[in-house]
Amino acid sequence: MTRIVVVPSTLALLPEYTSIEDPIAELRAAVTSAVGWLVEEGPAGVLAGGPAAERIGQHLLQDRLGDGPGLLVVANGSARRTEKAPGHLDDRALPFDAAIGKALADGDLAALAGIDLALAGELWAMPDAEALRTLGRREESVTSAQVDYDDDPFGVQYWVVRWQCR
Repeated sequence: MTRIVVVPSTLALLPEYTSIEDPIAELRAAVTSAVGWLVEEGPAGVLAGGPAAERIGQHLLQDRLGDGPGLLVVANGSARRTEKAPGHLDDRALPFDAAIGKALADGDLAALAGIDLALAGELWAMPDAEALRTLGRREESVTSAQVDYDDDPFGVQYWVVRWQCR
């Protein structure tokens, strides 16, 4: 059995970006809980689309990083969901993220493997979408899926999802 957790690649999860008032307290709590569950049975590896996401994954796993039964996937959705989003509003962002969110909630590997990377680039979801697409190519089946967080603070789609696989 393999445990997989998906968390966002937001730098706000790193200690050097924290502030007195935590703007992502609910997200941070969901991430902490899910990562704790992930490493209950041993170390976990990181699947990340870029260097910042890799750094976040290493920070979250700390001394539990390594070859083991778990996998931490560090990836966001689009960053163009609202006028105030980093990439400003793009009407394609909501359906793009909804399809990925549904795939994560359903444990649908095939849907993740089919993510349109060109569209992901236009919606500021790269290189994270590449990590999600790689996740979708795994040779496992998801036996249970749990969504701990699904929201878009700052106009960027974040998920925290737990999968049990075999």
